[in-house]
Amino acid sequence: MNPLVENVIRAGEAGHFGPAARSDLRVRIEVRETGGIQIELESRVKPYYGELIRRQTEEVLEALGVLRAYVQIQDEGALPFVISARIEAAVRRAGLGQGTRVLPDQIAPREPAARDRLRRSRLYVPGSEPKYFINAPLHGSDAIILDLEDSVHPSEKDAARLLVRNALRAIDFLACERMVRINQLPLGLEDLSEVVPELPDLILIPKVESPSQIVQAERHIGDIKASYGITRPIWILPILESALGIENAFAIARVSDNIVALTIGLEDYTADLGVVKTSTGAETLYARQRLVNAAHAGGIQAIDSVFGDVGDLEGLRAWGMNSRALGFEGMGCVHPSQIPVIHQAFAPTPAEIEKAKKIVAAYEDAQQRGLGVVSLGSKMIDPPVVHRALKVMARAREMGLVD
Repeated sequence: MNPLVENVIRAGEAGHFGPAARSDLRVRIEVRETGGIQIELESRVKPYYGELIRRQTEEVLEALGVLRAYVQIQDEGALPFVISARIEAAVRRAGLGQGTRVLPDQIAPREPAARDRLRRSRLYVPGSEPKYFINAPLHGSDAIILDLEDSVHPSEKDAARLLVRNALRAIDFLACERMVRINQLPLGLEDLSEVVPELPDLILIPKVESPSQIVQAERHIGDIKASYGITRPIWILPILESALGIENAFAIARVSDNIVALTIGLEDYTADLGVVKTSTGAETLYARQRLVNAAHAGGIQAIDSVFGDVGDLEGLRAWGMNSRALGFEGMGCVHPSQIPVIHQAFAPTPAEIEKAKKIVAAYEDAQQRGLGVVSLGSKMIDPPVVHRALKVMARAREMGLVD
């Protein structure tokens, strides 16, 4: 028996290495009974950053209480926050370091996201793939969703939540709202414990079917905020993905003041109905209309599902325009190429803006003259029409389409 192998008491591994891996690394840690920290490093940037990677590895292991171990690292250009998360995941998988968080330096916290901010586009980023993290804010979406649910393999859930936690601390997401989609409860409570202390703007809760699920998650968020002294809001966006969820849409929308929007997951919804999801959406029209009505009745935003066919941008454009006509204010994206199409689809058209300008001008003129009736040419303008025109102009200003 090899004495080095015989000396191993625990082992753990995390991360990815190989042709498909970028900005990541694979680390294997063998905790031993004797000796110190021995590091074997393979990296294309070893001549430049090898010593820094070694030093960081030693510091993270020490913080996690690991003082004797053989560490094998295969690096593909991982940034420090990724290195730290992968080492921590490997140590936890070895059964050590529980209850200890090794955190990267935190960038200056931003102002909290406004409750009613623009949410036309939300770009999903797999929480287990750090190669997508850095460039995600550069594509211009209104929000970035760091996803811990469907895009993450069950065996990678534990490691992904550490990556997402560190990303929230270390990455400047520019003007994007920082969202995290947790796993279905109760597993999602573990996600919340890691990510809430790092101040995400919004939490997406999947597969919501009853208000009690929101109450459970919100209570846990509140407890975490209290223990860390967090006073800023963390908004909630339930995802309705079943017939029961749709039937309970209004009750869900009203259960918490922290809910800012409702959205629908059409893949799971059509699976629940046992029907085929189509590009026209006829089979989900009832559910989408009911969600829109419940959201507006509850005073929150209605956000549509993703359009899964990345190659069909014309189909996406048609879907987005129909979605806006139904009363939705935005939708999800699974690829950066979808973002400009979605923004265009949810923008007021030049004709709508011009008409709204005339109505608003007539309204302001009537106000200045002390008139209770608004007229445009020979037509009388009802108050609801004025209200709609004001909303069109407000949205056009928010999108930078008018001064």
